[in-house]
Amino acid sequence: MVATTRNEIRRRLSAFAKEWQHASRENADAKLFWARFYECFGIRPESATIYEKAVAKLGGGRGFIDSFIPGKLIVEHKSRGKDLDAAFEQASEYFMALKDGERPRYIITSDFARFRLTDLRIGATHECTLKELPKRADWFAFLVEDAAGEIAEESKIDRKAAYQVSKLHQALLDVRFVGHDLEVFMTRLLFCFFADDTGIFGENAQFTRLVQRSRDDGKDLGSLLAELFQVLDTPRDERQSTLDEDLAAFEYINGNLFAEHALIPAFNYDLRQLLLESAELDWSGISPAIFGAMFQGVLEQQHPEATTRQATRRELGAHYTSERNILRVINPLCMDDLHAELHAPRRTKATLRALYDKLPTLTFFDPACGCGNFLVIAFRDLRRLEMEVIAELWGEQRGVLDVSTLCRVNVHQFYGIEIDDAAAHIARVALWITDHQMNLEAAERFGTTRPTVPLVTAPTIVCENALQTDWRMVLAPEQCCYVLGNPPFVGAKYMSDNQRADVAPIFAPLANGGLLDYVAAWYVKAAAYIAQNPDTDVAFVSTNSIAQGEQAGVLWPWLLGHGITIRFAHRTFQWSNEGKGVAAVHCVIVGFGLQQPAKRTLYVYGDGIKSEPTALLAKNINPYLADAPNVVLQRRGKPMCDVPGMLSGNQPIDDGNYLFTPEDMAAFLQREPSAQPYFRRWLGADEFLNGYERWCLWLGDVEPAILKALPHAMERVAAVRSFRKKSKRKSTLKLAETPRRFQVECMPDKDFLVIPYVSSERRNFIPIGYFNPDTLASDLLRIVPHATLYDFGLLSSTMHNAWMRTVAGRLKSDYRYSVHIVYNNFPWPQDVPEEKRVSVSQAAQAIMTARAAHPGATLANLYAPDAMPTDLHYAHHSLDKAVDAAYNYRGGRDDAARVAFLFERYKQLSSLLTAPYKPSRKRMVKPA
Repeated sequence: MVATTRNEIRRRLSAFAKEWQHASRENADAKLFWARFYECFGIRPESATIYEKAVAKLGGGRGFIDSFIPGKLIVEHKSRGKDLDAAFEQASEYFMALKDGERPRYIITSDFARFRLTDLRIGATHECTLKELPKRADWFAFLVEDAAGEIAEESKIDRKAAYQVSKLHQALLDVRFVGHDLEVFMTRLLFCFFADDTGIFGENAQFTRLVQRSRDDGKDLGSLLAELFQVLDTPRDERQSTLDEDLAAFEYINGNLFAEHALIPAFNYDLRQLLLESAELDWSGISPAIFGAMFQGVLEQQHPEATTRQATRRELGAHYTSERNILRVINPLCMDDLHAELHAPRRTKATLRALYDKLPTLTFFDPACGCGNFLVIAFRDLRRLEMEVIAELWGEQRGVLDVSTLCRVNVHQFYGIEIDDAAAHIARVALWITDHQMNLEAAERFGTTRPTVPLVTAPTIVCENALQTDWRMVLAPEQCCYVLGNPPFVGAKYMSDNQRADVAPIFAPLANGGLLDYVAAWYVKAAAYIAQNPDTDVAFVSTNSIAQGEQAGVLWPWLLGHGITIRFAHRTFQWSNEGKGVAAVHCVIVGFGLQQPAKRTLYVYGDGIKSEPTALLAKNINPYLADAPNVVLQRRGKPMCDVPGMLSGNQPIDDGNYLFTPEDMAAFLQREPSAQPYFRRWLGADEFLNGYERWCLWLGDVEPAILKALPHAMERVAAVRSFRKKSKRKSTLKLAETPRRFQVECMPDKDFLVIPYVSSERRNFIPIGYFNPDTLASDLLRIVPHATLYDFGLLSSTMHNAWMRTVAGRLKSDYRYSVHIVYNNFPWPQDVPEEKRVSVSQAAQAIMTARAAHPGATLANLYAPDAMPTDLHYAHHSLDKAVDAAYNYRGGRDDAARVAFLFERYKQLSSLLTAPYKPSRKRMVKPA
């Protein structure tokens, strides 16, 4: 890859278009045509598979991709005048035949004279002629490695700056300069460091030279900085004529950044040296979105009450989102549509002018903004889009345009609420820094730019508790275009008393609102807020719990009842952040509003939650983030179909006194051999999946006369009674009266099926097994007594596992199998002919046989995705065919198609489809 400027790419494309204006024959000219095209972007031809990349097609034949860049682009080329629709269908077939890791985001079809570019992720298509290519160079920016579309994550510059400043921060804490004054001072320093290296103050390094001028012992540095901050807050024409020349040279900043009266620390030699070391770094390449999050992490690590402060942030549920994840929110929320307007096939000067006038009217509101990451990235991309529109309307002749008046997007369009004072300060400064960076980009592109200082406008960042604040007081709903962000993540069971008090009035209108996680309160408040302006769109990053299990059944009936519809959604993916350390969180993104969208997009992670998403157009996105009807599953006490009931396993509440390893049991029986008949094999999820052996001393049915001869066993009974008596739970205290019995007892008298309560998300199938009554299953297993091979087959099928993957709750990313949500709501096939039931049973038996053929392997081994034996794989494939036949299912083999089918069947069987939206102001929560 050879770096090239945008103007150079356009010059090369102009020459390319002229050179190839008469080309027409695919076989004769296509190979060289695409080699020359790539060279316009500085791509060496050998970087792409230029000609006839062979692929094995789904039907079994072989095809040849004309040009291919793995993970990025497929090109299908035809002779002049040929059908580009047919070419796209052919390219799509090649796309499906590729491995997941090779599948690209873009497809180009061309016949020399025409270029059609399709972005598969957002479903957008653009077309232009060969002659128009130079004007459309930005369409192909994805070909250039350092194009704006590439996502920059944490850099060494950001990391070095954050931890250099942390040393100064810690040193100030050590001399007892703390609290709000410290945070204001550090925020001002951050702005000064950046301004010093980017020309905001005037000449570069003015601030550094001023600090260097102070005494080595630092005794005058505090007063010098206090005077500087006062100067930065004073217009030039109001400054004293006797002001020191070095101070008078600084530009007026304004924006209230230096207006507040705050204390300045008393410096010594070491503190002065640390400040100088920070100032002497190159701050010009800092990413505000990334640095802010890193610096906030530093503040937490080095706060005088660091442990308490970090615990508080955990209680707040604060996580700092990576730029990659921020773009997963803002692109489908608004930026993709805005870019589609810019590149519309039938655009005119009038439509471009309308877009240009619209951009400075758009407002963005993050009601849990942290350090402002979402606002910063949205502002940056909106500024860059505005520059593209300016270039299209007026060209890019350097120095000709008055960009100072043409650039109208500004920070005052951005609003936030943040509970942490330091983070709120950083959010404001980050937006100002980003504005200056965009001004520099405009200067590089157009030759002129608007001045960064004085700071005429400011973002509105309110330091408040978002759940206690009336959002209307921050931004009137009728003025809001987009609500976005990453509300706090705290599980329902882990909220503090203050947080429970926060959510209580918000969740009051929802039945069983106490089951909801903290983040759900932002959904409810957002729904109430946008009810006053139905044109507002919302998108939040959330824990995946809101779209699974019981919580989906609590939150979404209320939201759907108030007209909320999902526009786009990312199914579960693994969190990544820019802070210190990585948050182990699994998230979804939900974009929603009150208007019916022109299209709905579902982003799925087909190769695991760490993969990049694939965009699928959906007819409807339901609360489980599936392309299916708006069905919401409620807890059912028994199966909706005529099938055996499922129970939870045994729960001893014994403090481990009744459970033994083989070694412990052998030692116990040496002391008390007569206890042998009362030991039964104990099976938990770990023992079931990994083949571990454990035993349980079950004395619940033993006659009192026999117990007298078992003194060591009775010692265990006494220990259990003592343990239960210490409990604060009434049920456990009552259980102390019968210490030989379990809290939950489930002991079938015939063979039974077991299903692990928690199973890895990496497995395609939850392993299921049969056991006899001599085995006691723990409450980490789900039990189906009296289950037949037919039942085993249905529960082992991809059909059932696809349902489970969609509606089950999760423990991190692992599946939690719920009796009341997953099993009891599962729509089994109805009126199945006997021959089809036999077919399913035979296929189920084949699975048992295939497992038995590998006696040394545990179920965890057998069902590991990369290690499943071939015979077991084919046995499951045969089972799926038999189960599909039982359902008369002829749809796709992917989970999305199966789940859509199952939700339709559920809808037919239950008649519980959510009622259509009927506005009810009485039920709507006021946006407090």
